[in-house]
Amino acid sequence: MGAMPTPPLPDDVSALLAQPNPAVITSNRPDGQPVSVATWYLWEGGRLLVNMDQGRKRLEYLRTDPRVSLTVLAADDWYTHVSLQGRVTSVLDDAGLVDIDRIATHYTGAAYRVRDRGRVSAWIEVDRWHGWGAAKNE
Repeated sequence: MGAMPTPPLPDDVSALLAQPNPAVITSNRPDGQPVSVATWYLWEGGRLLVNMDQGRKRLEYLRTDPRVSLTVLAADDWYTHVSLQGRVTSVLDDAGLVDIDRIATHYTGAAYRVRDRGRVSAWIEVDRWHGWGAAKNE
């Protein structure tokens, strides 16, 4: 297998990522064990935005080791998917729940319903990617 492509991503792959597709993010525990969980995300300006509850262990993992992988599956055809490898470049408190509201609206059409817990946003820069199915890179 050849080297994985680097950004920028082709328009068709960016269009896939712009949809509210299911996704799984993987981070690394301090002992090196990878941990994956389902997540919502936004694809904006060639970067990924994810958001989590302030009490999530994943937040601690990302602060310790910023390397992540995110796999996005086409909602109507999970055989078509894109895996993105990169690193968290900023972690910010989500003041006023602005980011989670944008993400929730993207997925559900409504603001995020849990309003009594702090949230944290993380921006991810993509270093490499690999597509499969309709998103396959040649």
